[in-house]
Amino acid sequence: MLTTILNAQRVNKERVALRYSKFKESLARMLQERGLISAVRIQGEGAKAKLILTLAYENKEAKIQDLRRVSKPGLRRYADHSELPYMGGRPGFFVVSTSQGLMDHEQARKEKVGGELICEVHIN
Repeated sequence: MLTTILNAQRVNKERVALRYSKFKESLARMLQERGLISAVRIQGEGAKAKLILTLAYENKEAKIQDLRRVSKPGLRRYADHSELPYMGGRPGFFVVSTSQGLMDHEQARKEKVGGELICEVHIN
């Protein structure tokens, strides 16, 4: 999903279609709340459902500068709320999968919950 979004933005596509899953939908909704994706909608039902994302641009430049997956199938990365990484002054955030759902690293630190580090998002 992350690579598809990045590649689509590099060629200035307006929309991206992905296979639907609840996890992808919650990640897309989180990006939409931050203004990095314009719209999220579900097309179809069952196994053939698609997740349609409308990408956000500002002055013909993508709002998302970079997306990097942190936790991979071969090496899962988990962190307690006190061990959550910082962005180091760069604009962006880490996405953390917690027992309370997906949230950014700042919110997880405030609520004192840890979890799996999904990805880091760098914004313009």
